[in-house]
Amino acid sequence: MADRRRVVITGMGVVTALGETVDGFWDRLIAGDSGVGPVRRFDCSEHEVRFGGECSEFDPASYMDRKLIKRLDRFAQFAVVASRSATKDCGLNFQEMDGSRTGVIIGSGIGGLSELEEQHRRLMEKGPRKLSVFTIPKLMGNAAAGNISIECNARGPSTAVATACASATHAMGDAMRAIQWGLADVMITGGSEAALTPLGLGAFASMKALSTRNDEPTRASRPFDKDRDGFVLGEGAGLAVFEELEHARRRGARIYGEILGFGMSSDASHITQPVEDGAGAISAMKQALDDARTNPDEIDYINAHGTSTPLGDVAETFAIKRVLGAHARKLAVSSTKSSLGHLLGASGGVELVATLQAIRYNIAPPTINLDEPDPDCDLDYIPNKARDMKIRKAMSNSFGFGGHNATIILGRLD
Repeated sequence: MADRRRVVITGMGVVTALGETVDGFWDRLIAGDSGVGPVRRFDCSEHEVRFGGECSEFDPASYMDRKLIKRLDRFAQFAVVASRSATKDCGLNFQEMDGSRTGVIIGSGIGGLSELEEQHRRLMEKGPRKLSVFTIPKLMGNAAAGNISIECNARGPSTAVATACASATHAMGDAMRAIQWGLADVMITGGSEAALTPLGLGAFASMKALSTRNDEPTRASRPFDKDRDGFVLGEGAGLAVFEELEHARRRGARIYGEILGFGMSSDASHITQPVEDGAGAISAMKQALDDARTNPDEIDYINAHGTSTPLGDVAETFAIKRVLGAHARKLAVSSTKSSLGHLLGASGGVELVATLQAIRYNIAPPTINLDEPDPDCDLDYIPNKARDMKIRKAMSNSFGFGGHNATIILGRLD
């Protein structure tokens, strides 16, 4: 559409293992710090894997009263805190706005897993009469979106997205479209996940999906490295405020960047493994470039999905080369999961924030723990140290179990 409405980002908020403010998270990310360490929230001594990207400093009591804490699973707590940061950052007073023009779309691959585990324990030990009245409202996957819409008087488009590790990026693509199509002027969007629980950690380990480097957890997430042995389970939230460009300009808003394009596809192949030729990822990236009206050689940086799995990193590398051609050898690529672990359905939201900061400051974050690249992963992955470079347009990839692929393209506002 030649006359489609333009969408910009005016607010950001995060809860991560590297910090609970955007500036704190960014400073540690470009310093090459790792947020991965031994799990502290529960006893995992009998688990095969005993570490993760845990938000170990997160204390809900610092952000909300006991009544609200009791009503929210950890994943929804993360989402509410990140949304408060993002909405404060954007400078809008949501209670004074036309709520029918504001919406909320939040992604979460798993939802309220902590609540599910706790209430199942009660059921087995004490019987059904001891189950909490809050069980369903806490564990349902739309709890984050619902609670944020209530807090922000957002009566416009409000949904939840569950496409595994692509959830947040799909949510943000939907939010972009809602504004482009005139359904809303402002959207609160992103993703939240808190699957670092006894069941979550054990179940992913049983799939042989996780790194088992218990003796050196900070070095366990090593995307594109030849010695990678699986991903590191993380948790957290990354949310943003999307706004129609003229709506933002009229109020003199600070604009971090523009959402230029979005693409999505399905592998339709295997429930957990990517197709080796990267066909689904290729389709999503090509769609995003077409939607953004952007040539491949205009992309300066890619925030890769880059989970540190043997198959996934190779497939993504192949896809990038197929889509970007000779330019793939000239741009910079990095995986911030090397520092955070894999936040599953929240990954795309946190990675959007990282990518926006990269554009804002012209600094590409590093892929830490990249000591010896896999010969099949032969692009410039910014090993171990952040890089000063001009970044005008950037791509962020998210690929999930189920074969779900999503790509978003961001740019500096012209």
